[in-house]
Amino acid sequence: MLKLLKNNLKQSWYAIIIIFVLLCAQAMADLNLPDFTSKIVNVGIQQKGIENSSPDLISKETLDKVLLVTKEDDFILSNYQICSKENLSEREYNKFAKKYPNLDKQETYVIKDVNKETRNKLNIEMGKALMLVNMLQNKEIIEHLKSQMNVYMNANMDEDFDAFKAISLIPDEQLNIILDVIDEKYSEMPDSIIEQSAIISVQNEYELLGVDLNKTQITYILMSGLKMLGVAMISMLAAILITLLSARTAAGLGKTIREKVYKKVLSFSSSEYRKFGSSSLITRNTNDVQQIQNMVPMLFRTVIYAPIVGIGAFLKVLNQSENSMAWIIGVAIAVIIVVIGGLFAFAMPKFKKLQDLIDKLNMVSREILTGIPVIRAFNKEKYEEKKFDDANTDLTKTNIFVNRTMSFMMPALMFIMNGMSLLIIWNGAENVDKGVMQVGTVMTFMQYAMQIVISFLFISMLSIMLPRASVSAKRINDVLETDNLVKDAKNLKKFDSSKKGFVEFKDVSFRYPDADSEVLTDINFIAKPGEVTAIIGSTGSGKSTVVNLLPRFYDVTAGEILVDGVNIKDVSQKDLRDVIGFVPQKGVLFSGTIESNIKYSDENMSDEDMIKAAQIAQAEEFIESKENKYNSEIAQGGNNVSGGQKQRLSIARAIAKNPEIFVFDDSFSALDFKTDLKLRTALEEVTKDKTVIIVAQRISTIMNANQIIVLDEGKIVGIGTHEELLKSNEVYKQIALSQLSHEELDS
Repeated sequence: MLKLLKNNLKQSWYAIIIIFVLLCAQAMADLNLPDFTSKIVNVGIQQKGIENSSPDLISKETLDKVLLVTKEDDFILSNYQICSKENLSEREYNKFAKKYPNLDKQETYVIKDVNKETRNKLNIEMGKALMLVNMLQNKEIIEHLKSQMNVYMNANMDEDFDAFKAISLIPDEQLNIILDVIDEKYSEMPDSIIEQSAIISVQNEYELLGVDLNKTQITYILMSGLKMLGVAMISMLAAILITLLSARTAAGLGKTIREKVYKKVLSFSSSEYRKFGSSSLITRNTNDVQQIQNMVPMLFRTVIYAPIVGIGAFLKVLNQSENSMAWIIGVAIAVIIVVIGGLFAFAMPKFKKLQDLIDKLNMVSREILTGIPVIRAFNKEKYEEKKFDDANTDLTKTNIFVNRTMSFMMPALMFIMNGMSLLIIWNGAENVDKGVMQVGTVMTFMQYAMQIVISFLFISMLSIMLPRASVSAKRINDVLETDNLVKDAKNLKKFDSSKKGFVEFKDVSFRYPDADSEVLTDINFIAKPGEVTAIIGSTGSGKSTVVNLLPRFYDVTAGEILVDGVNIKDVSQKDLRDVIGFVPQKGVLFSGTIESNIKYSDENMSDEDMIKAAQIAQAEEFIESKENKYNSEIAQGGNNVSGGQKQRLSIARAIAKNPEIFVFDDSFSALDFKTDLKLRTALEEVTKDKTVIIVAQRISTIMNANQIIVLDEGKIVGIGTHEELLKSNEVYKQIALSQLSHEELDS
């Protein structure tokens, strides 16, 4: 299948690149949406819109307390500066004064312009310190610290005990030991929990500076919501464009494959047609191509989008795995793989069988529709209904089995997805209760888990379509890669104008592919321009096979056929067929009008030539009797005209072509004797300088031929005129006596 796609998607390379870029953009947008949910819940709702645990502005009093309870005092202090008109530009100072109304009421410090990495580290260190500062303002902790200081300093602390003043009295070595123990406790907590806990202190600090936290919260939620909406819009627009481009690409691919299959089939010789069968070729160029076309949009999304989203979401989950819930997704993925793999292995053999059953149903349908008159004549409607019902039932049962098997996939995946959601909520609620996880993080984790499952859902959909598409691709490739038995030579020649119209069979033998014996053996004769060469023989003697070799519907297995003095294998098939006007044994008409059928060889043919051809073919009488005359509709296969009318229009089509060589393969059998005679008489004037080869069953049709070739069991048993053969050839004489009386023959 990859070979088929590679060879036929080249013309859509630019669309594929655009689809690839859009799929990446959509995947990135979808992966970022859960982060916005987390920020709205964690920051917008729980933290009142404050993102950082390191405040933008902090009072000197609070900063002194922070520096007292952290080992990273030098790092923290190096990233803050006094907020004053001397240290800041007037524009910056006014900006801060507007945002923090109480700025002038106390000495404050403002954070310096730091990079993202430094800010993250500052958030962690300030978060730890602010948590500790907040704890040291708790009454129970103050009382506990007061009693410890009484023991340590061997003195009674007064009621106005200041915990921070007391800590400042502790020697540095002892204080560092205490801080190390505190750091060890902090290391067991996720950074997000530390920062969220410190936010309370930041909120208090901002309130002291006159900040309206409600307004800050609403602004943050609105801005985050707008950003989220923007990302969702990007995802939506990308999805719309992807669908449009994928549909156009798939439709273009279908068109390209159908054209290639159609052109390949037109180049087939009769051997290739017999190998595949018309019903199978129709199925391959319709249903099989449709399977490929339907799969392509899903293939783009599965090959590009699903892996990006699935892998990206899993990496996001691992980055947030402080909650130890990644195992839930791992278990879900393992179960999904087992379910999809099991269903795929179970249904795959039936997928391969489906297309063959469609071929069979198509073949039975064509046989019934084509043979309706015979079926009715023999009262075999019930028999044919049963034959169709058997083929239809086989296809239906196989389809039902496949659909029932694959229908188990969606409920199974939904069960797995819902079970995974339940586990995430259960585990997440426990972590939130323990204070080691935020609510927004649980929601984000769940959304990423859904994205991972949806990615596998895309893959599962592909697993449904891929087997049928693979089978269809193989069937299409079988047609496209078939080596034609009849093909043009590498070094082509042109016809010899000095031998125009000459047809010569030299020691020609022929056998059908895979046949055990030859159909024709040692066929030798010459058909000359201005003469009529007739071929007659009993049924199965090889008459039609001889004339089918002339336009190279088959190639001879031995000997050679010369047209205009050149071996027909050395000229192009187009040039060869341009000089031959072929009327097949079974008249074939195409849907359209009488005019389009007669002008089939040249649509620009003049109306005069068309009418003349119809007159010679004795078709004008019934054409003129129709209301729309030459514009009268011809149904598919010429089913709205009689057998004789169909045959006359086929003859008119060949006459209108005005070729060098006329070949009539038992083309007069559907005509009555009177029309037959009138037609052959009219033909004599048109074909007086042409080569005419007639295959006939009726002696009356060929009695006046310049030479008659008698075939029996694939061999020539006599050549001569009617009179000569009656005297010297027993086979011809028996055929003649079976049709005419002695008196008629003698006359």
